[in-house]
Amino acid sequence: MDNERIRQICLALPHTVETLNWGQVLVYWVGDREIGGKSFAMTNIDGIGDVVISFRCGPERFHELVEIDGIRPAPYSANSYWVAMERWDALRPRQIEEELAHAHALIYEKLPKRTKVALALPEKERAKMIRERKKLLAAKKSRG
Repeated sequence: MDNERIRQICLALPHTVETLNWGQVLVYWVGDREIGGKSFAMTNIDGIGDVVISFRCGPERFHELVEIDGIRPAPYSANSYWVAMERWDALRPRQIEEELAHAHALIYEKLPKRTKVALALPEKERAKMIRERKKLLAAKKSRG
């Protein structure tokens, strides 16, 4: 397992968007952040650091996963039931794929209704909505 395989897995999930945050962290979102999307997984693309991937897992799975050698509560987000894998072999590849699909489903279920409505729009309409939202946010940012 590596970052490129994680990218393939995540982008194959419905409505997934990726962003590069903090210079080296690839963040995977259910829905575009500008329409209320939320993140479900993160990887460090430069391989520096003590975490290879972090993801949301929910309260029940959180307690099971942190018992596994090489998995710990994720820094800054453990209270939201995120875990961090310290190395790729802490879980088998199939397990990682299942955990990412589960993380995606958990986040999708918690999205606001208006975000789910936006995600259900045809691609062109959704893209237009996102462009308009980004313009609005940029205008607010430049004023304030």
